[in-house]
Amino acid sequence: MPSTPATKKSVINPVVIPKGQHPVTFSDISDNALSVLRRLNTKGYEAYLVGGCIRDKLMGKAPKDFDIATNATPEQIKDCFRNCRLIGRRFRLAHIVFGRDIIEVATFRGHHEDVNANEEDNKVQVKGRRGNQVDDVLAKQDQQGQLLRDNVFGSIEEDAERRDFTFNAMYFSAKDQSIIDFADGMTSIKEKKIELIGDPATRFREDPVRMIRAIRFSSKLGMSIPVEVGDQIKELAHLLANIPAARLFEEVLKLLVGGCGLRTFHLLHEYGLFAQLFPQLAPLLIDDTCREIKLVEKVLKNTDDRINNEQRVTPAFLYAAFLWYPVEERTQLIMSESGVAYHDAFNIAVGEVLHKQTQRIMIPKRFSMPVREIWQLQLRLPKRFGRRAYQTLSHPKFRAAYDFLLIRGEIEGGDLLELGEWWTEFQEVTPEQRKDMIADLRKESGAPKKRKFNKKRKAN
Repeated sequence: MPSTPATKKSVINPVVIPKGQHPVTFSDISDNALSVLRRLNTKGYEAYLVGGCIRDKLMGKAPKDFDIATNATPEQIKDCFRNCRLIGRRFRLAHIVFGRDIIEVATFRGHHEDVNANEEDNKVQVKGRRGNQVDDVLAKQDQQGQLLRDNVFGSIEEDAERRDFTFNAMYFSAKDQSIIDFADGMTSIKEKKIELIGDPATRFREDPVRMIRAIRFSSKLGMSIPVEVGDQIKELAHLLANIPAARLFEEVLKLLVGGCGLRTFHLLHEYGLFAQLFPQLAPLLIDDTCREIKLVEKVLKNTDDRINNEQRVTPAFLYAAFLWYPVEERTQLIMSESGVAYHDAFNIAVGEVLHKQTQRIMIPKRFSMPVREIWQLQLRLPKRFGRRAYQTLSHPKFRAAYDFLLIRGEIEGGDLLELGEWWTEFQEVTPEQRKDMIADLRKESGAPKKRKFNKKRKAN
């Protein structure tokens, strides 16, 4: 979206939008979320739906995630629900578990000034790794302004001031079905413009992941990024290096498998965030015509199409594509430096590239192992003599590796394109025709026919 000028937004006097003057109704809210809201209200606590579910409905989209904010502390929330578990240390939350459905409940956040001024008020006892009680702090910032602890609780007004974007400071009450708009979020939604509450640089320093969220909202909701916000993202993009790799995995997953991954990639690249997330691939993205950027675009377009057609996708395929050319480049460098064979250099490169990537974005084994298999199969797919073609075809990750080969063939052409066409035909023909295809390959290559082993001859 084109950039537009921006002004700093702050929390203003709240505007109450009564039932009937906005589109959010109980029928839009999951039964589990309503159950949590009503239980907290019954126990005497304030509780509101907040953030994305309201924003999405106001923008004509079906709400999916239902987050709740309340004045009850995490411990008080836990007392209200047997199916509650408390998570997080930097930002303590309650998860109310209904089978696979999880309702996230956060206590209203407050300001840090008082506890920062009084060291004793900032101390708290928490459960350590061994189950013992250890000292911790409620609030803590590093020298760059990033919040390392954020467990100071406050009022709904303070909570609204602590939120990132104006359209996320909107609260829906189950008591009267009204929406309380604290930061003129309705205007931001109508104008389709990303606006932060307070100074953008300060808010991004507090939590650099907000830069990723700004890109995601812009791509997903078609909202423009104002000049002031965009300039700060470019200047502070390096702060993403301070975010734990495990947290970035979840955030990047939302970016790439939300159905608008291609648009998201272009925005990440434009604002300098992609280089922070994939530092081994970014230097290879020389221009719009290079094979590396074509591969990324092709894979993301295919992923978007599958998601929008409600087909299954796996992050493993995306990571295999994003890191393939870094693996190839590293393989060639290892061969030239140490003189080892291609296969050995390739295996070393696979380990090194994955290790470096997981230092920036954690890739769980359930995804990193398929990535390795997809890559290893790229070496096996050209080897089709004898039983090898049948063995490769029966591999559990054959389909993913085959799809990846087809994309590589579209981009690079030549032998890869022919190889992809051969495997396409091999899957479609009869068993007898498969034997003929392998025999034809042997004739074309001039390789001698494999001699059959004669048991009687050996016995004699």
